[in-house]
Amino acid sequence: MTNKIYYERIEDAIERNRPGISITKKKLEEAGVKYVLSSWIDLHGIPKTKPVPMSNFKNLCLGKGPQFAVHSISFVPELSPADTDQVMIPDLDAVYICPWDKTTAIIFADLFWEGAPYNVCPRQALKRIIQEKQDGGYIGFAGIEPEFIVMKYNEKGEPVKAIDNDPPHGIRPRKQAFGYDVEYSLDSMHFLKDLIDILGELGWDLHDVVAEGAYSQFELDFHYTDLLQMADRLVFLKILLKEIAKKHGMFVTFMPKPTIGDWRSGGHINFSLQDTEDSNSNVFKDGDKWSQKSQYAVGGLLAHSEALTAITCPTVNSYNGLVPTVGGFEGGVHTWAPTNITYGHNNRSAQFRLPQNRFCIENRAADLTMNVYLALAMTISAAVEGINNKIDPGKPSDFDLYALTDEDCKKRGIRRLPQNLLHAIESLKKDKLAEKVLGKVMLNSYINYKNDEWERYHQAVTDWEVKEYLRLY
Repeated sequence: MTNKIYYERIEDAIERNRPGISITKKKLEEAGVKYVLSSWIDLHGIPKTKPVPMSNFKNLCLGKGPQFAVHSISFVPELSPADTDQVMIPDLDAVYICPWDKTTAIIFADLFWEGAPYNVCPRQALKRIIQEKQDGGYIGFAGIEPEFIVMKYNEKGEPVKAIDNDPPHGIRPRKQAFGYDVEYSLDSMHFLKDLIDILGELGWDLHDVVAEGAYSQFELDFHYTDLLQMADRLVFLKILLKEIAKKHGMFVTFMPKPTIGDWRSGGHINFSLQDTEDSNSNVFKDGDKWSQKSQYAVGGLLAHSEALTAITCPTVNSYNGLVPTVGGFEGGVHTWAPTNITYGHNNRSAQFRLPQNRFCIENRAADLTMNVYLALAMTISAAVEGINNKIDPGKPSDFDLYALTDEDCKKRGIRRLPQNLLHAIESLKKDKLAEKVLGKVMLNSYINYKNDEWERYHQAVTDWEVKEYLRLY
């Protein structure tokens, strides 16, 4: 039996809360919680809140807590100062006590406007899509591989790598030094110990922490869960990482490419489907082989790749990482980042990888600047469309895609991933599935903001341009 999670009327969402209010309140008070940050998600995937005391917890759960003029701050200009505010309804299945301050809890919430789901609430969009696919026979699961760089400010107030014992102007190793390295892992343990202990408390089944390719870069590997919980966990994790770093005089950035020579920080999405009639099933698995439905799911993802990438790689900077090679790269030449819209068995140069150790589809064209709610909503929608319409993904690309020329790709029918944000947004505008998933209003707001971001980027004069052109011309 599956649960209803999406409600068209605010009254029904409140009634869903009512039986659990006193139970949740008691648990929080017994844990020492005094303050609640009920948090909704904005267009960029960033949580927003107004802290309330526990004495107001019941009113909060009944929709009588803080209200928000969301349209005044969240890049959604479809409403005016004369319009009514949005009402926040906390989700009592998404309660997180903050391990760094156990007097405080974060509860993820859904926005309603004039009694109905607010049409620029990404969490509501994901819940709507989950409900729709669940009613159609499928439940989505995801694991996400968060990568990030830990930094600090030097005595000049400049951001520098926090964990880097090589002098900035001295002799650095030509080849990769930081990735998997024991010495650098030990140098990082003052930060990693706190992180490992806290994730252990949360019960997320942390498998390992990786010292990644760039100096002071790390990746976490923790267990997958259902789409809504994974989206909430990722947002909470990003808050958690920043708070832990602050305690050590550092800060965390999820910017994909903060410097030219760095490895890109990604956020690979590992996605699978379960049949609602069989809680032990994996739709992508057929015995010890990949199922036919997994192939169709890949076909759906390939069909909407450009629009999906506009959401999973949503910034100008994202596309600096989707390149095959980088001159002066720490660790060699190849980036291991996807550049082509294709799939392969365990092929890390393809956008979609079918891993050798698990039956899920890995989308490697994703980073942590994405709005994870919209990313997962698009992912399950494209995959299920592929299954329902039996979209053939073609033959797998089980070879080094970096070795292909443009002519080779053309002969094989392999498309190039968008090479910049503008290309991705132009594809998003034309994608009918994206309009269905986000809704016309939210899609329009997203496109308008990203167009503005692209225009503002092109008004900036970069150091590279000055060095390249100032004296040459």
